[in-house]
Amino acid sequence: MTTDPRPVLLVTNLAPPDRVGAFAALHEREGIELALFTSREHHATSGVSDPGVPHRHVRETQIFKLAASGAYRAVICGTVGRAAVPGAWRGARRAGVPFILWSALWDHPRTLSWRIAGVPLMRRIYRDADAIVTYGPHVTAFVLQHGARAVAEAPQAVDQSFWAAPATEPHRLAPFTALAVGRAARYKGEPELLTAWRKSELAPPAAALGLVGARKDSAPLPAGVRAIGRATQEQLRNLYAGSDVLVMSAIDTKQANEPWGLVANEAMAQGLPVLATDAVGAAAGGLIRHEQTGLVVPAGDTDALAAALDRLARDEPLRRRLGEAARTHVSAYSYDAWAAGMAHGLRLAGCSRSSAA
Repeated sequence: MTTDPRPVLLVTNLAPPDRVGAFAALHEREGIELALFTSREHHATSGVSDPGVPHRHVRETQIFKLAASGAYRAVICGTVGRAAVPGAWRGARRAGVPFILWSALWDHPRTLSWRIAGVPLMRRIYRDADAIVTYGPHVTAFVLQHGARAVAEAPQAVDQSFWAAPATEPHRLAPFTALAVGRAARYKGEPELLTAWRKSELAPPAAALGLVGARKDSAPLPAGVRAIGRATQEQLRNLYAGSDVLVMSAIDTKQANEPWGLVANEAMAQGLPVLATDAVGAAAGGLIRHEQTGLVVPAGDTDALAAALDRLARDEPLRRRLGEAARTHVSAYSYDAWAAGMAHGLRLAGCSRSSAA
């Protein structure tokens, strides 16, 4: 426990709406300042301009100087951005304060640039960081393999008070409705999902698949599949409430994988089971549990995905059982639990203001 009055600098690319409450909970515990930089977004929603805690908007090239300024008692940095992680790490070392890596990676990208420069750099940081806070056990196992010394877990969380609340106008597309939610990215596995839908026994008017989020592909969709586009949080909650399953069909690519998938937390809070591939971080990390809170199939196996869709469509008691268990299980993934995990990481590094989580 420290009496150092300086805040903790937390470097991340943006503050999406579902992070705002988490940052507030951590600020109340520890006192933080966010350094937000523009980068490729990994969330379906854009960042907010004012996250409600002390913050500043910076360029990645400014992060080293900020971390090295001596104005902070510790530096936490996420794994997004090219210059942010090395800048924050080296800046913390220049200032002589602890560096905590907030890691979402449970595999390294396999591009040439990552093999040459990214992987060696990250291995140095894993070994050198005073603590690493991970998204869950899947990330913990990965960083321990690469030499991490002290690891804490901060469970991914959304606003339970909103997502678990009754929907204002549940929106059902068909008697059996499956929903997929996400931004346009190859690793989300939309082509595999559409192939599985074609292979399944599902067809209109008895069944529909709704695609929520921006799409790059303008090709005609299979019968029963509807492109809904972007949705507000209230519209999305209404869609969850009117659906029977959330489908997360992520695949493993050379460029990226699915670190977690906060839409799983959102849907489960509405009592929705999740059908996910094993390339989804929320499945690898223990939120989506096969035959308990959802179904998990091998990534890229469109036959298995189609069979799981057919099974859920036929078996309403199964959907109800999985959905009820999902609602109960996800309730532990709260903002307070996330903040406690981050505070534990600070405590491992010797710079937390609290003596217990």
